[in-house]
Amino acid sequence: MKLILYSKPGCHLCENLQEKLEEIQADSNSPCQFDLEIRDITTRPDWYEIYQYEVPVLYKCGDRSLTEEPIPRPSPRISAYQLEQILQKYC
Repeated sequence: MKLILYSKPGCHLCENLQEKLEEIQADSNSPCQFDLEIRDITTRPDWYEIYQYEVPVLYKCGDRSLTEEPIPRPSPRISAYQLEQILQKYC
């Protein structure tokens, strides 16, 4: 599975979510294994237009599908463990 995080520099919510995702990703015992791609919305005008007021935005791409499926934004107060539990629904 591949996760795509739309982010932008200086976004503390984005940084917080990215840190938690990387913590889960680094855990080899995690039942939910994924590749993480960070997309900086300031690098493309089309991404910026769509996500400028929405970041962080998280999507799942299936192994064989190029379609991006949105994952509801978790609370900023969620722990990495709780986030992992949510992600298991998408693995």
